[in-house]
Amino acid sequence: MGRPNKVKGAPVRFHVSRDVFSEAVSFVVKLLPQRNPQPILAGVLIEASDAGLSLSAFDYEASARTTIEATVDEPGTILVHGRLLSDIASRLPNAPIQISVDDDGIVLTCGSARFTLASMPVQEYPAIPEVTGESGLVQAEEFATAISQVGFAASRDDVTPVLTGVQLEVSGTALSLVATDRYRVALREIPWDGGTVAGDETTTALVPARTLQEVGKTFSHGSDISVHFSGSGDREIIAFTSGNKTVTSLLIKGNFPPVRRLFPEQTDHYAVVNTAELAEAVRRVALVLDRSAPLRFTFTVDGVSMDASGTEQARASEAVDATLTGEDVTLGLNPQYLLEALGAVRSEFTRITFTSSENQNKLSPILITPQTSVDKGGAESFRYLLQPNLLLR
Repeated sequence: MGRPNKVKGAPVRFHVSRDVFSEAVSFVVKLLPQRNPQPILAGVLIEASDAGLSLSAFDYEASARTTIEATVDEPGTILVHGRLLSDIASRLPNAPIQISVDDDGIVLTCGSARFTLASMPVQEYPAIPEVTGESGLVQAEEFATAISQVGFAASRDDVTPVLTGVQLEVSGTALSLVATDRYRVALREIPWDGGTVAGDETTTALVPARTLQEVGKTFSHGSDISVHFSGSGDREIIAFTSGNKTVTSLLIKGNFPPVRRLFPEQTDHYAVVNTAELAEAVRRVALVLDRSAPLRFTFTVDGVSMDASGTEQARASEAVDATLTGEDVTLGLNPQYLLEALGAVRSEFTRITFTSSENQNKLSPILITPQTSVDKGGAESFRYLLQPNLLLR
């Protein structure tokens, strides 16, 4: 993107709606880290032209850009501290905003309120990534839901960067989102519209989970999101565009583990439970547990019972109804991981499938999927694997 070299004092002046401007600034600063090692990257770039305003923020990892209508009296480009501008804009009185540049800096007036902000050097700001390459469409609400069902399973430990991302995989007319932190795997598939482009080959992109979750929140109420795969080498990026907003993200380099092969084919040993009832019981019983300690679950024809022992001789137990197909099972599960899965199921009932493994010395994961009713299975588009914990006798 070409930009004029703006110097302090160059004339820029425009008028803009307070609400429109505040929302635009809030959007572009959302992806910026709270503390940036390079002060210049804390800025928001505002380009005023006959077409209106373009606002951008970029920290070399992710960028956000939006365009809004404005009355531009004198076109030009300014760079101003983003979070400070966002805080100011959100608290201004209900009146039009005027922004101009004078020898003291950037002057913002709104009603009787007046702020003078430091002008940052535009010429030192990095170029915002251009959006090019192959693209396709996803429905915004469905994509946002898929992100919320998968993103929480990504690792928060930066020691293994590939596990801090969500793997996007496009194959034919389907887009898959996959995340894992080694203890669990979440997988969701949604429709993908690749237009007239042939979709025989699989396209993958490993996107930082934090960035993808912000994309889901920002674009959840739109119609369609255009997804672009762009760049090459160490600067591969993915771009999400909806309406007048675009977010780009640098992809995580590395090989995502082949977790799809962990999902079992046989599902003849399982229990079906009411999702809300199980979640409430788990929350109550887990109150006495030490942090990270597993919760004991016993599945029988009579239902599923939970037992917990904590410090200070605290104990808790509870049982809820369940329909079991197959043999009785006792296992330990991380209650928080299970609760996150139950929240992601998005159905009245949940099926918990007990898988088998050729390795007799290793606990087999459980498979969690939606269930429409006690007798009727749900959509297979969401699957969640959770590794049990060893229980101390």
